Formats: sequence, C-alpha cells, structure tokens
Amino acid sequence: MPFILLSAVCALFVSCTNDLKDVMALPKNELSPSQIGDTVTMIYTDSSQLKVMLKANRMLVFEKNVSEPFKILPNGFFVTFFEDDKISATLKANYGVQYDVSKKMEAKYAVEVVNRDGTKLETEKLIWNELTKKIYTNAFVKITTETEIITGVGMESNQDFTKYQLKKIVATLQLKDDE
Repeated sequence: MPFILLSAVCALFVSCTNDLKDVMALPKNELSPSQIGDTVTMIYTDSSQLKVMLKANRMLVFEKNVSEPFKILPNGFFVTFFEDDKISATLKANYGVQYDVSKKMEAKYAVEVVNRDGTKLETEKLIWNELTKKIYTNAFVKITTETEIITGVGMESNQDFTKYQLKKIVATLQLKDDE
C-alpha cells in the first residue's frame, strides 16, 4: 500500500513539470480588459452642470499593457450632450472606442448625430474630441435638414452639431415643400 501511494505521488510530480520551450511559447502581453461593465452610464459634469451622459450596454476597460488607457463599447452606445440643462444633441453608434488621455472617442458603424433642431448626420465613422468639443470625419456623410439632404465626404462641426462644414459636397437634394 505505501508503495502505491509513493508511486502516485511521484507520478503527480513528474506530470506537473513544464518544458521551458512550452512556457516561452505562451503568448506575451495578451490584451485583456481589466474591467468589464454591463448596462453602463457615465456622466460628465463641469462646475456641477451636467454636460454629457453616455450609456452603453457593455464596456470593456483596458488599462494594462497599453500606451494609453481606453474603453471599448462593443455593443453600441448613446451619448446625450447638454447645454444649460437642456439636450443640445445626441450621438449614437454601434461601436465605440474612448481614449482616456487624448480625450477622443471614435464612433463607428451606423453613426447618427441629431441636434436640437432635428438636423441629422449619418456616417460610418466619427471622431468626438472632448477637449476641443468638436466632431469630425473624413468618411462619407449624409445630413438631413427640414428642407434638404446634403451628401458629402468629410465634415467638421461643434459637438452640438449646430455649426458644421462639409469638406466636399457630393449632392444636395431639396425636399418638396408642402405649400
């Protein structure tokens, strides 16, 4: 009986050794989130005034082994911008990446911005710079107002999307007047 127990213990120690080559072949610096959140709401204030509210179904936070900490919003997000406690614009997209140091957010896939007047911007990629309070893109854009639809490539605007400029206008379509 003691011989069987001793044999089992020896077999256990022998089977638990790792070859140095196998250990060295393991992936190094695998990028994995340090935090994961579901049904996330983030609020940004300035002098106790609500400025921005971000809601996301899922947020992955990456802080380790990266040059700049960032957050990924893989299942879409919705941002509400406020001015004087009133909604000034909304931004939604199917995917987003928010960079902590540079204070930029990249929105991708079915991006839509709507300002307080109902003017709507649609594109596939948009950058929001929190420091300059600007949104911009070099991608194709479609802007729909009460009176026209404008398509173009490249656009820059304030974050409230009330003052915008297209880099290259492709087409302008006047909408039918009901008069």
